[in-house]
Order: sequence, then structure tokens, then C-alpha cells
Amino acid sequence: MSTELTGLTAQDLLDGYRKGEFSPVDATRAVLARIEETEPELNAFVRIDAEGALAEAGASTERWRRGEPRGLVDGVPVTVKDLLLQRGGPTLRGSRTVAPSGSWGEDAPSVARLRAHGAVFVGRTTTPEFGWKGVTDSPLTGITRNPYDTARTAGGSSGGSAAAVAVGAGPLSLGTDGGGSVRIPAAFCGIFALKPTYGRVPLYPASAFGTLAHVGPMTRSAADAALMMDVISGSDPRDWSALAPATGSFRQGLEGGVRGLRVAYSPTLGGQVAVKPGVAARVRAAVTRLAELGAYVEEVDPDLSDPVEAFHVLWFSGAARVVQHLSAAQRELLDPGLREICAQGARYSALDYLAAVDKRMALGRRMGLFHATYDVLLTPTLPLTAFEAGVEVPRGSGLRRWTGWTPFTYPFNLTQQPAASVPVGLDGHLPVGLQVVAARHQDALVLRVAQALYEAGVSTSVTAA
Repeated sequence: MSTELTGLTAQDLLDGYRKGEFSPVDATRAVLARIEETEPELNAFVRIDAEGALAEAGASTERWRRGEPRGLVDGVPVTVKDLLLQRGGPTLRGSRTVAPSGSWGEDAPSVARLRAHGAVFVGRTTTPEFGWKGVTDSPLTGITRNPYDTARTAGGSSGGSAAAVAVGAGPLSLGTDGGGSVRIPAAFCGIFALKPTYGRVPLYPASAFGTLAHVGPMTRSAADAALMMDVISGSDPRDWSALAPATGSFRQGLEGGVRGLRVAYSPTLGGQVAVKPGVAARVRAAVTRLAELGAYVEEVDPDLSDPVEAFHVLWFSGAARVVQHLSAAQRELLDPGLREICAQGARYSALDYLAAVDKRMALGRRMGLFHATYDVLLTPTLPLTAFEAGVEVPRGSGLRRWTGWTPFTYPFNLTQQPAASVPVGLDGHLPVGLQVVAARHQDALVLRVAQALYEAGVSTSVTAA
């Protein structure tokens, strides 16, 4: 049963608890056993709290025995990226410059909501230092590896979360996304991830990367992500930029299908991106299936006018702000790549920053007009599959920074739109992701399109070996 339990979605687990077929203790023991089996090789965890998780699972088991579950995810094993505060232990943020001492008595809003709904917290997952890049390795925790091929990267910056979900080390994980950081590792590891509309999931403390940074669910299915969104979305008094609570449940209308939807498909952003042939084929097959299901699909490209320089100004400035308080000796402990972008970010002026904001607003306006015609935009999540672990860019690519191989993801952090990565098969032995993007506040529509792919069998929740 242990192996069977780690392959279940959150909703499968909840159904089993409800029927008395197994308990939260059974599920948590299975997850902990799976972590013990896979963790030495994957390195997906900063910290594992077996004792605390089993205690929480025991309390949940008793609630289910009484027929009084606390909330929507009572007894479901959950992991949390080590950028988000979780009371009871340090949030080290992948950095040797963060002291583990302290009270650590506060939960981030999304963590607090999961706790209120009875989630079982299994452990903290790895991140690159301060979440600065699209792969997961850091001077503190080393390299996090891909479950499909441990010589390759899990992606980042929520790479630990993606690897954990992919191998069955808990069906739900909380990640963060400032330029693709839930979607990149989801695509590389063959799972589902949603970057919600900015503000839909409250964030505290505020990110130094400002309104580029989102919090989102990383799961084994679109349905699990909708369930998780019902838990973690809404306002929080600590986040002044949080949106008002969503109307209704994200699970309502999830199975409404795609018939009649106006779908824009941009395979290469108008020839701007060289996409690996196997990736392109898997994505095109998924788009074709949506057309067969009744969507009106048109191959058309949005006017993104590659905003990478504006993104760099905002991102590198944020990184410089993150480390501003560090001494010279502490800065020597940083990831060398992070030191580089911080130095560059510190050289930008306020006028440089405001010019980048102007470009961001112009991009947002263009995408707003684009979605007046098209309900959703489909692209590959990434133009390639997972490459060698331990490097920021593929060797021999000639690229300088991680943004060079993520042209489909970071633009939608600039525009604050909801965007998801949906697994659509393998290129060889490595997963491929399809990105679904909608207008701001249309998170439920992104989930609905993704759910249609799951129902059609294009997307599957397969546990990585």
C-alpha cells in the first residue's frame, strides 16, 4: 500500500480517508518512506520533519475517525519551498548568510491557510540562493536533481518542490514564481504548476523582487491545484497588494471543457525562439487535441517584443536589494552568479528602473488587448528539456543567464497574468510542458483548459521512478 499511496493525488487521498480505506498516518508514513528512498540522490529537501508530520497526521486521523475533518486538505502531506516562512523552524532561503537561530514563529499567509485546513507538513524543499535563478543549486544545499535523470537539473527556483511532487514525496507543494520558478521545474519534472494572477495568493514578507513574485501550487493534477487554490487564495492583512477573495470555488466549472474557447497558439513567439523538435511535437499534439475537443485554435503570436532587458533591470535590482544588508565577508559566501547580478543591479539608477516599469506597463497593455480577442494563449513552457545539473545555462549554448532559455515564462511575470505548465508527454525520457496563459484574474480558465488535457489523457500524473 505504501507505494500505492505515494502515487495518489490529494483528492484521491481525501476520498480514501473519507471511506476509511487508509488514514493520514498511513499516507504520511508512505511519503516519509518515499523520501528516505529517493532523497539521497535527488536532494530535494532542506529539512524533513518526520516527527512533526506524524504527530499532525495522527491528529488528522483522529478527526477523520470522528467524521470531523478540519478543512479541505486535512491529512494531506504537503511540502513548502524554503523561501516561505513556516513556524517552528528556520527559513534559510538557500543561503549560508541566513542565520538559523531565531524564534521563527510566523507562517507565510499560504502556509497559514494550509495549516488551518489540516495539512500535514512533511518538510522544506530546496531553492537556489534567494530564488535567483531557473535551476536549483546553492552553496548551502548543493544540487537538486531531476527524478527522470539525476544527471540533469530539476529546474528552479522551485526545483525541490517539483522533484518532491514528481517522486510521490507529497502530492501538494507550495512554490514561488518570479520569472517561471514554478513552471520551469514543473516542465522539467513532469508535474502541474500554476502561477496565479499576482495578488491572488497573498505573500508576506513582501519579496525584494516586488510584484514579479507570485506564490502558487505545484501538484500532480490541475484538479489538485484548484483544490489548493481554494485553500491558499484570498486576502491577508499583511499583504497590502493582495486581491479580494475570489468569488466561488476554483473547482467549480473545472470540468467545463474547451468547446468554443478562442485559443491562440504561439509555437516559437514568431520565430524568436528555437524550440527543440521533440518539445515542439509534444506541444503541437496537445494543442491539436484541444482543437479536436472543440476549441477554436489559431496560430498567432503576441507582441512580446522580447522584454528581457526590462526584466533584468527589475530582477537584478531586486537581487541587489536582497543582499544590501550583508557585510563584505558575507557576500563572499554567496553564489558567484548571484554576486554578479547583484553588482549589476546596484548600478542601475532610479530612472533605469522606472524605464523598465514603463516597458512592463506597455507589455501589459498589449497583452490585455491580445486577450480581448483570445481567451487563452498556448506556448511551450520551455524550448528544451532538462539539461545538465549544476549549471545555470546549458553547456555550449552560448547563453549568459537563465533568462536566455526561459523566453516563454518571465514575460508573464511582468504582466502578472495567470500561467500554468501542464505535462504533455516525454521527449525521449524527459518531460515536456505546455504553458497555458490567460488574462489577469482568469485563473479558473487556465485551470479549466489544463483539466481538459488531463481528462483527454494528454496529461497524466505519473510518479517518476
